[in-house]
Amino acid sequence: MELIQQDPDIAAYLAADEAVDHDHPQVNGVAADLASRADDAYAYARTAFAYVRDTIPHSADSGDLRVTWRASDVLATRTGICYAKSIALTALLRAHAIPAGLCYQRLTDDDGANPVVHGLVALRLPGRDRWARVDPRGNKPGVDARFSLDTERLAWAVREELGEIDYPALHATPPPAVLQALRNARDRTELWRMLPARL
Repeated sequence: MELIQQDPDIAAYLAADEAVDHDHPQVNGVAADLASRADDAYAYARTAFAYVRDTIPHSADSGDLRVTWRASDVLATRTGICYAKSIALTALLRAHAIPAGLCYQRLTDDDGANPVVHGLVALRLPGRDRWARVDPRGNKPGVDARFSLDTERLAWAVREELGEIDYPALHATPPPAVLQALRNARDRTELWRMLPARL
């Protein structure tokens, strides 16, 4: 999928902000530990992806009711939904000077009802001329997302016949609808009612 940078300046995809707070000691500590196990940018990106996918449970899978939205909080509490986990992976990548951004899909139930926006990450490694999407949501029965730069291995492929969409926009910061839901929900039960159905 060809992504469209919402900000033409690649520096925007390396910057820290309130949510992607890779200047926070919690993020820097995890990034330093991951970097000690990787000998190049590709190995670091693959290791960071596996770390977020496999060691931070998706709160719907674990039953955790806490809502996280800052990368540092996701890494400290080790919980979050797809949006939060994507923010955390983006921060870890940027902490290692790998351009990364947030991208999204619109998914539905098998009958096309109950649309919801699902969060992903796109990264651009040195020497590559395009962005690659990865999905750190976390695997479970029926979901097998992998780190792959050439052939996408996301949790879900969109079903256009059901009105599902791969949004082409690549965001440097979380879109307002996503951030508003994460910041305003008192718990995950309330968050489920506030999730955006479209961007």
